[in-house]
Amino acid sequence: MDESHHRMKRLIGIGVCVAYLGWFVLGSVVAEAQTNVSPSPPLEQALADLSSEVDGTREQAVRLLIEQGDASLLPRMEELRANADRSLRMAIKPVIDTWRHRANLASPDAETRRTAATDLGMNGRVSAISWLETAAANESHRWARYAMEESALLLKLASDDPAVKQQAAAKLGEMRSQNAVPALQALVQAGGGESATAEQKALAQRATAAIERIESWNVWSSTIETLFRGISLSSILLIMSLGLAIVFGLMGVINMAHGELMMIGAYATFVMQECFKLYAPESWFDSYYLAALPAAFLASALFGLILEATVIRFLYGRPLETMLATWGVSLILIQGARMYFGDLTAITAPSWLNGGAQVLVGVFLPFNRLFIIGLSILSVMGIYALLFRSRIGLRVRAVTQNRSMSACLGILTRKVDAYTFAFGSGLAGIAGWALTLVGNVEPGLGQNYIVDSFMVVVTGGVGKLAGTIIASLGIGGLNKLMEPSFGAVYGKVLILVLVILFLQRRPSGLFAVKGRHAEG
Repeated sequence: MDESHHRMKRLIGIGVCVAYLGWFVLGSVVAEAQTNVSPSPPLEQALADLSSEVDGTREQAVRLLIEQGDASLLPRMEELRANADRSLRMAIKPVIDTWRHRANLASPDAETRRTAATDLGMNGRVSAISWLETAAANESHRWARYAMEESALLLKLASDDPAVKQQAAAKLGEMRSQNAVPALQALVQAGGGESATAEQKALAQRATAAIERIESWNVWSSTIETLFRGISLSSILLIMSLGLAIVFGLMGVINMAHGELMMIGAYATFVMQECFKLYAPESWFDSYYLAALPAAFLASALFGLILEATVIRFLYGRPLETMLATWGVSLILIQGARMYFGDLTAITAPSWLNGGAQVLVGVFLPFNRLFIIGLSILSVMGIYALLFRSRIGLRVRAVTQNRSMSACLGILTRKVDAYTFAFGSGLAGIAGWALTLVGNVEPGLGQNYIVDSFMVVVTGGVGKLAGTIIASLGIGGLNKLMEPSFGAVYGKVLILVLVILFLQRRPSGLFAVKGRHAEG
């Protein structure tokens, strides 16, 4: 009984193996047969005509291949291009590009589908209209579907039917399509001449209305993007100014090297990137940016601690000498960075911060700037919790308001000064870490932000968290709003004048200082 049982199991096992082998062989044969399917006779003739020297034959073959061919013929076309001369390669390039774009309309990646649709619309092939409309009908992604519909309408502007053109022009105006403006302007120009027909004039009127609608929306979209860039700049100013406000409010120290502390954080990010390139697996590279956050904070905080212990501690109560000494330190740091790292250093952003989110037509919000805005919010929440919800923050606020009374109560004011200065320096390092996402890392990095940061601190009120937040939003937003009209330099000058006029009326800033600074 046992022997027959074992024989049965062996037979079943052999049967399974044979069935699997047969399935594998059959699948391979089918796949090979599908790969080697010959094109239809007209397409086969068109492939042969590509090598013809007869006038018009090659062009006719290209037109037929674009209209009736598909991506299954790409291997044949690539083989033909590999052995072709320059003229033939140029002739078949649009065929290959069109087939690839058509195949990419069914890609699983939405951005690939969107790019393929845009490219098909720019190629001007009327045969692509049906492909785009079919793909748009089955598309679930909003902006990929928008690109497909827009490209189909752009191709319809080249139609011979005036009614189709008018309908396409009106629809493009409703879609606020910036890509359609050149084609619409051509229609307006064609209908503005004395020899223009009634149909051309009617089409020109429809195109003019569409252009006006598009340009009206462009004003709003540009304003939204400008405000977003202003908020992004305000976020960097806020992170940098928070540390400066804490130090200035606690010790009354004017630290002209605060921008270079931000530079140290940026270079710490660069060093961490290079370490990951040299010693970490390639798949870990994107993690370097997260690892650089504590490195940037600690590097700047450590240097701030050394600066406070060796220079600033001996200059308390002497603001002019402190300002000159820290300015000298900033020059030393700039030249040292230039000698060691060079004039310009490249930082590669992690892949998860590449790209952005399109929220409206013409409004694109990059992920790196959204990340910086989120970082500034987290920084404010963290500093608020540290200053107002912890024993350390209680000591810092006590020393800020009355140093002598705090010392009488047993608070080690010198130690509070050192640790607070290091913490403010670390915040500048975090600002430098964030700035690597939107700008180059170079020795003079901090000089571009130190003046704006001091304006934020004095405008908001020395040592006032709420004032620093409001002032950074105001100065950063005004900076970006004025740049298009006045330029970067004159915009900053105008902001400085406005800050001076504001301080004439409110010398203490938005929020008045309380404690020993107010009394002095």
